[in-house]
Amino acid sequence: MTDPKLDWRSAPAGPLHGEVRVPGDKSISHRAIMFAALADGVSRISGFLEGEDTRATARAFAQMRVRIETPTASERIVHGVGIDGLKAPLNGAAIDCGNAGPGMRLLTGLLAGQRFDTTLIGDESLSRRPMRRVIDPLTQMGAKITAHEGGLPPLRVSGNCTLHAIDYTLPVASAQVKSAVLLAGLYAQGETRVTEPHPTRDYTERMLRAFGYPIEFSEGQARLSGGQRLRATNVVVPADFSSAAFFLVAASVVPGSKLVLRDVGMNPRRTGLLHALRLMGADITQTNRREAGGEAIADLIVRHAPLRGVDVPVELVPDMIDEFPVLFVAAAAANGTTRVTGAAELRVKESDRIAVMAKGLRALGIGVDETPDGAVIHGGKLGGGEVDSAGDHRCAMSFCIAGLIAQAPIRILDCANVATSFPGFVELANGCGFELR
Repeated sequence: MTDPKLDWRSAPAGPLHGEVRVPGDKSISHRAIMFAALADGVSRISGFLEGEDTRATARAFAQMRVRIETPTASERIVHGVGIDGLKAPLNGAAIDCGNAGPGMRLLTGLLAGQRFDTTLIGDESLSRRPMRRVIDPLTQMGAKITAHEGGLPPLRVSGNCTLHAIDYTLPVASAQVKSAVLLAGLYAQGETRVTEPHPTRDYTERMLRAFGYPIEFSEGQARLSGGQRLRATNVVVPADFSSAAFFLVAASVVPGSKLVLRDVGMNPRRTGLLHALRLMGADITQTNRREAGGEAIADLIVRHAPLRGVDVPVELVPDMIDEFPVLFVAAAAANGTTRVTGAAELRVKESDRIAVMAKGLRALGIGVDETPDGAVIHGGKLGGGEVDSAGDHRCAMSFCIAGLIAQAPIRILDCANVATSFPGFVELANGCGFELR
């Protein structure tokens, strides 16, 4: 368990330099464990994110009698039990997803097709996050899921339900909801189709194909038929773009900086922030482009450059939804005004990220006008002070970046949950020039 009282102090820093390899991609790590568990045979996962969220997913499958070995840090050997080989947790124990919203949403889809009942629980933060968007389409498929009022966890997923395929159009673009429906579709009779209003991350589709499951997908659409098998394979997890994002912004805003970020996952459905930063004038180049396990990878070289305010194109929003907290910091450091629209999903993440970032930046002297689906950020000089991350790992790390260019140190409250997505952040950051403790 993390220390709920952990606070940080981020102070003004000189130029940032060095090479950085951030931890493995969290989304891919979750899925690698899941699909390896369902596959026939033994899979090896390298580059696995050693975070609390992903470990919670691994523990969930261990509870369902999947043997998972850890020969070294960031490596897992998963002895798959086959598509129909999962077993009920002993003594009816609940599966604790910790802080992992993606883990809970994907597991809900997967568990809807099992022969046993399951209860999914989470920590205080996760227990406030609505799951109705997952429950509704799964119920249409024949699943039986009960939740607290408002669709909040705990979720009780009934076993022995006969699932039937649906043709589902997502009301709001969400890779997690799409993935939950597709995972239920593995157990459904007929062909499950999912259509999105905007294309979202296709990690589930790419990894299902890597594990040999027949699936067809293109931008904004995916379809598969139930009753097929997965074949064990080896998975190399690229460095997480969302984790690299903090260093991209840091080197962009701290004068004199140059950082090289190694082996970064460049899935086009994930790199919206890269395009947004370039629109703002950031100096970021890609080198050594290659592919591993169906995913594009590259090294990124980022140098300091003066940023300017922009209207963030709404079509980039689904591809950068996790990076908005750090974009808010880039906007605060930019010359002019930045406008964000179409990002209402930020209100129901680990925190209301629009409100948390707006309140924090205002406390540091930046003008921020909130809107229901975004914000207007007026660039200016950041002062020191105290901000509350509300237990949100991405907000905590984003305020760390603000501290690098503030006129005085920033005290950041409630940072323990950073361990869920980015273990070792403090050491890695200080290693390239941050002033963080």
